[in-house]
Amino acid sequence: MLCLSAGVLGLGALAPSAADGQQTPALDATFLPTPDEVVTAMLQMAHVGPGDVVYDLGSGDGRIPIAAVKEFGARGVGVDLDPVRNVEARENARRAGVESRVTFLTQSLYDTDLRPATVVTLYMGQAVNLKMRPLLRTQLKPGSRVVSHAFDMGDWMPDDTKTVDGRPIFLWTIK
Repeated sequence: MLCLSAGVLGLGALAPSAADGQQTPALDATFLPTPDEVVTAMLQMAHVGPGDVVYDLGSGDGRIPIAAVKEFGARGVGVDLDPVRNVEARENARRAGVESRVTFLTQSLYDTDLRPATVVTLYMGQAVNLKMRPLLRTQLKPGSRVVSHAFDMGDWMPDDTKTVDGRPIFLWTIK
């Protein structure tokens, strides 16, 4: 998890990069990290364990996949369109000693193959959540869990909700 998980997304539009004048994809969300206590609550709500593969869409600095690996024994995959955030995430994983169990992909979440995921985390905004519903429904296996920080999925009724430090968290299980 990733709105604003710890990350950003792209729809494929191009914008000039200030650093080198090259074209880079436009981002759908601004980096806004998920607080650590919310990260832990999200992963607990999804009952993450050693058999899980956690995909954080809009992973930013990598805190959700790193926590999934370090605290819950899962494997982690972070997806973020911003290469600078992925460099930061890889360094954070190295410092946490989990770099061999976490991968960071620099790509749009809309182009990401979610089939290996057993848990998907999001903090991207309701518009992105709604756009992700068909991908989640078709790519995730029954029993896979989806956890969103702050934003629901429209008329999808959550299986569980929780508030941590005034921040709502929603959980859905793919049927």
